[in-house]
Amino acid sequence: MSTPPKLTDTEALARHRARAARNPALFLHEDAADELQERLLEVNRTFTKPALVTNFPDPFAAVLPGAKVVADSEVLDLEPGAHDLVVHAMCLHWANDPVGQIVQGARALAPDGLFVAVLFGGQTLSELRAALAEAEIAATGGLSPRVLPMGEIRDLGALLARAGLALPVADAVRRKVTYADPLRLMADLRAMGEANALDTRLRRFTRRGVILDAARRYAEGFAEPDGRIRATFDMVWLTGWKPHPSQQKPLKPGSAAHRLADALHTVETPAGEKPGR
Repeated sequence: MSTPPKLTDTEALARHRARAARNPALFLHEDAADELQERLLEVNRTFTKPALVTNFPDPFAAVLPGAKVVADSEVLDLEPGAHDLVVHAMCLHWANDPVGQIVQGARALAPDGLFVAVLFGGQTLSELRAALAEAEIAATGGLSPRVLPMGEIRDLGALLARAGLALPVADAVRRKVTYADPLRLMADLRAMGEANALDTRLRRFTRRGVILDAARRYAEGFAEPDGRIRATFDMVWLTGWKPHPSQQKPLKPGSAAHRLADALHTVETPAGEKPGR
């Protein structure tokens, strides 16, 4: 059985996060914390034993007071069955084994406990990806990994079921952020700890001409009416429950007590037959 390719250079990622922690730009983490609070209020349940998986816990402190905070290491420091809520916040997109991270989060839940993850996915940084790719191809005739590949919401949602969680739900919230120029965006990414930590990235500095050409292409292709450039961030939310007998379950095929045709006040036509006029 072949080993899947390694996505993230974890040592480089740790360096990027440590550098960002000195003067972080966590406005998207703060936005995620606000969204998390709204989602937990909709659940209408009081969680008394939360756990938080993140490398930047401060934005979430008010939402999850007293939570056990652990980093997103390969093996999560969580005790099995000890928590009624596990939140994996803003780091699952870098995981080399995202299913393993969710499985460990699920294992840490008591029965009927809730797992929530928020991560970048979808069209996140699609503008930057396009501008860098065009500039590098024009300069070198080749292409190197520069922006983290983002999971699609359907694929990310499927991870919940693979991890054994019940009632899985996946959705996304799109945030558009504008900047004076692309270099400001790149500076913000470094201050978020989101600089390029791909394992297959180039191990040398990018030529200045490539960066300047990418900035030009970005400004030409993705400018707002006021002249600022836009950057897309898709915040993907994943939720699932630790299985428990009290949870709702889908009905078995053929177990319905009433026919759909009766509910719609229409005539049921067997398959293959044309309805009468």
